[in-house]
Amino acid sequence: MQTLFTAEGRTLPEVPWNSYPRPQMRRKEWLCLNGIWDYESGGVHGAVRVPFCPESLLSGVTEAPVIGQEMLYRRSFSVPEAWSGRRILLHFGAVMRDTSVLINGQLLCRHENGYLPFSVDITGALRPDGNELCIRVINDLDPRYPWGKQTVKRGGMWYTPCSGIWQTVWLEPVPEACVRSLQIDCGSDWVSIRADGIREGAVLLDGREYPLSGGAVRISIPSPHLWSPEDPHLYPFTLIAGEDRVESYFALRSLTSESFNGIPRLCLNGKPYFFNALLDQGYWSDGLYTPSGPQGFEKDILAMKSLGYNTLRKHIKIEPEQFYYDCDRLGMIVFQDMVNNGDYRYLRDTVLPTVRLKRRSDRRLHPDAESRRIFLSAMEETVRHLRNHPCICLWTIFNEGWGQFCADDAFRRLKALDPGRFVDSTSGWFHQKATDVDSQHIYFGRLRLGRQKRLPQLLSEFGGYVWKIPEHSFNTEKTYGYRIYKTRADFVRGIRALYASLVPLARQGLCGAVYTQVSDVEDETNGLFTFDRAVLKLRPEELNIMASGLQDAVRPQESR
Repeated sequence: MQTLFTAEGRTLPEVPWNSYPRPQMRRKEWLCLNGIWDYESGGVHGAVRVPFCPESLLSGVTEAPVIGQEMLYRRSFSVPEAWSGRRILLHFGAVMRDTSVLINGQLLCRHENGYLPFSVDITGALRPDGNELCIRVINDLDPRYPWGKQTVKRGGMWYTPCSGIWQTVWLEPVPEACVRSLQIDCGSDWVSIRADGIREGAVLLDGREYPLSGGAVRISIPSPHLWSPEDPHLYPFTLIAGEDRVESYFALRSLTSESFNGIPRLCLNGKPYFFNALLDQGYWSDGLYTPSGPQGFEKDILAMKSLGYNTLRKHIKIEPEQFYYDCDRLGMIVFQDMVNNGDYRYLRDTVLPTVRLKRRSDRRLHPDAESRRIFLSAMEETVRHLRNHPCICLWTIFNEGWGQFCADDAFRRLKALDPGRFVDSTSGWFHQKATDVDSQHIYFGRLRLGRQKRLPQLLSEFGGYVWKIPEHSFNTEKTYGYRIYKTRADFVRGIRALYASLVPLARQGLCGAVYTQVSDVEDETNGLFTFDRAVLKLRPEELNIMASGLQDAVRPQESR
């Protein structure tokens, strides 16, 4: 294991991040480029650990970059001789934000979204005697581009920026004719698989071979085994096209909105289901946007399942695919947010809506045409990137009006791209007309249903209760949350009482509730985990019985 020597004389063992980065389109051969890279920014030259942002403790960088300042990453690499004669692809999980990729001094591509993956064919720029990879990055927090919760001056519900390379960098050899992407659509008893980039081939599934026609095939599944958080069954398959061989998987499940006893319900596999959820912002104390290792996702998922939760709302962030794969295989539903761009105004977007002074129209907001184009493009790319993961059951377009514009048009655009999932167009407030759910955020006052009774009801944020453990907190002086308890006993009683108040609402039409949140995040100490993930503030026996009561409440009366 390599050791990184920093400018302060500290030594940090290299933390492995070497799991296969694309679980839904897996090839046998690949080369991970994570590890120690040369790094330069603002006249400071040293070493950095990839894939951790320079602002994080795990990066090894002693001076974080200034927002808007160029960062240079460099490392050398050689392509294995066994890959000779094939195309070589260079993949990036995500780099924040404006990124230029150079191989041996040749500029090969530029990418401007800090949350989405990108790839480049580097074959023509390679040398047989070794190569230099250089990445130029600037995180300028340009509000036209998705920025999430990053801010120059962190505090409260706004957090430390995450610049540079924060997901895996890797190489992959492919034949001249190869599968560029997969699109997998499923129902309760069928799967449709489309391979982009090839016309002929076959899918191997359960010992049978199904030939592709025009790059696609639809397969009926006898005796289907449906996916759910309680039984997360996956079907592995292999796609063979000439010299290319790709391994993947799918799951069978259905998502519908149906009426039971006159009450609209969100249904999983044809039955009313209560989506017992947590807000999941994906911040870690040591790596910020990136956990110290891929096992961090599994730890969070299993801990939340032990408390009775079945859903995570991934809040205005896109994770490495390892997270979604772990949710697929472990049985955790995901409500996936789009990452916000545009401006934010505290009075307009937080204060007035909290006291129920909410605008009725969003048509004139955020008039910048380029900002709107960038958001819609990122929304569509996010859906294409993640849509094959069965765990994702709902997309959130706009959160609390952040960057909101023409929400009805955005809803129709997303539904055309992915008609099989629920869409929450306006999570929290500033509701328009086109949406699959009536979505409320309630942190203060009595919990209640929304006004659009024709729609399934979703409490997409609530709670945020605080029990702070100073020795496991980011900031011992500042505390941010929505109700503060001094003792663990009072904290437990408060949360149990809060969940008890959800049961009658569930009987009346509440289909899901998203408690804030999985973990403390910097000043916010309203998580169920402490920020360092060292302490889980609740025990399973104290909360998971509440989950059973919520599932019972949404079942039709005759089936109780």
